[in-house]
Amino acid sequence: MDVNKWKSMAIKKENHALLKGLCADKYRAPAAMFEKILLDYIEFQAKKRKIDVTKFKNELISKGQDKQI
Repeated sequence: MDVNKWKSMAIKKENHALLKGLCADKYRAPAAMFEKILLDYIEFQAKKRKIDVTKFKNELISKGQDKQI
């Protein structure tokens, strides 16, 4: 797997079950559902802050670029 293109993360088992339930309800794969939830939240936050979605995404990317947690 190309580590420059894909990342993994651990989530609580209960939240994974919730995600799988949403996926089953909406006929989506877990990765696609996570992406949808994330992008919807980013749009919500950009509108709340009254800034362009693309500008907000770029700000978030620059904050999160290569940060090690």
